Amino acid sequence: MNTPLDIVIMAAGKGTRMKSAIPKVLQQLAHQPLVQHVLDTAAQLQARQVVVVTGHGAEQVEAALARPDATGPRRLFVRQMPQLGTAHAVQQAVPVLGDDGIVVVLSGDVPLTEAATIEALVQACAGERLALLTLRMQDPFGYGRILRDAQGHVTRIVEQKDGTPEELATQEIYSGIMAAPARLLKDWLTRIDNHNAQQEYYLTDVVRLAVADGVPVVAHQIDDAVQVAGVNSPQQLAALERAFQQRTADRLMQAGVRLRDPARLDVRGALTCGQDVEIDINCIFEGTVTLGNRVRIGAHCVLANCTVADDAVIHPFTHVDGEKLGVEIGAGDLIGPFARLRPGARLGREVHIGNFVEVKNSTLADGAKANHLAYLGDATVGERVNYGAGSITANYDGANKHRTVIEHDVHIGSNSVLVAPVTIGAGGTVGAGSTVGRDTPPGALTVVRGPLHQKMGYQRPVKKKPA
Repeated sequence: MNTPLDIVIMAAGKGTRMKSAIPKVLQQLAHQPLVQHVLDTAAQLQARQVVVVTGHGAEQVEAALARPDATGPRRLFVRQMPQLGTAHAVQQAVPVLGDDGIVVVLSGDVPLTEAATIEALVQACAGERLALLTLRMQDPFGYGRILRDAQGHVTRIVEQKDGTPEELATQEIYSGIMAAPARLLKDWLTRIDNHNAQQEYYLTDVVRLAVADGVPVVAHQIDDAVQVAGVNSPQQLAALERAFQQRTADRLMQAGVRLRDPARLDVRGALTCGQDVEIDINCIFEGTVTLGNRVRIGAHCVLANCTVADDAVIHPFTHVDGEKLGVEIGAGDLIGPFARLRPGARLGREVHIGNFVEVKNSTLADGAKANHLAYLGDATVGERVNYGAGSITANYDGANKHRTVIEHDVHIGSNSVLVAPVTIGAGGTVGAGSTVGRDTPPGALTVVRGPLHQKMGYQRPVKKKPA
């Protein structure tokens, strides 16, 4: 279908049962605003534009949804002040809607409607009909009911507060999602009144008007309640979160990922997995995470904004958070348990980062090891370095951070302090318990012990005897 598609997202209301001053549309599902999920779905539909109707907390909502790039459909914001009903909300978008397209109306607090479902609704509309997304529910309380005539044709929608007992006994509900020809929708919006129990302008009244005008009204009925579920309470938000995570887990397993327990997984961003990946229980993935082939993630790990290369193993209780700088874990690396990799950590191949080791803004070349109770910050570490337990880089002087360079094949003894800026020459050894604040030549044995008030005066480096 070549008819242009315009999407209107209603995000102006305030949750009536959520005990929060934050606008309902900003409540989060998997660490994203609910409406962001709706926007992501809209982006899959190749729409011409997306119009977000804001109202309560408009500044917050618009700031949260401001797009830093120009990818995807054009995004516009219009405001509904005051909020006088759903039809009144869509009326605010009319000035920016063309007459040549199909308008799809979505709700900002119904985040899990699938793109394929909306595409089917647009096909049902076909630029000529009013198409409604409907669902049969055992307990339809609170939803508008679909009313049909004796031939089964949709005649109107009745809201919960306006229906008779007989009408409310109907189990087919309106989801709040519709597709309509723009030129017809604009006309219907001008003819809607507020003669109802809530004295609001109901968008559902367009059904009655379409029938009066002889325009066919079709119902595209689905059987997946999660796709039309909204959020009006913490309980509903939690239930929708679990449904979202289960669907994410199902997609991962369909792609070949082995999850020890799909019910104990949280993906709060974008997770990309290679082949033969295994993920144990209670792992959390945030931001953008990429796992290579044959990666193993142990239980209770948190990974955020990082890449993990092929054959790496992340042992349990490891915390990796790249924030803006990212973290890179190399092929065959062994990380953890209880390790912490912070922004700017760049690890080569076959690197070992053991228990209670923290790495921040540091590069470790192939084969480097820091196996126990150590800190590496603002450091450049060469190949095959062995960094002893209890050792730290003292990279901050109270005003500025400085870099520590440890060249290849260096051995750092346990409980040592490297006071930056400092370079430890290739092949050298720093004796256990040393405090080093001056550059050492390649191959030197450096043993410096004594009170700091000696200003880190050192023994003369001793050349190693030839092997």
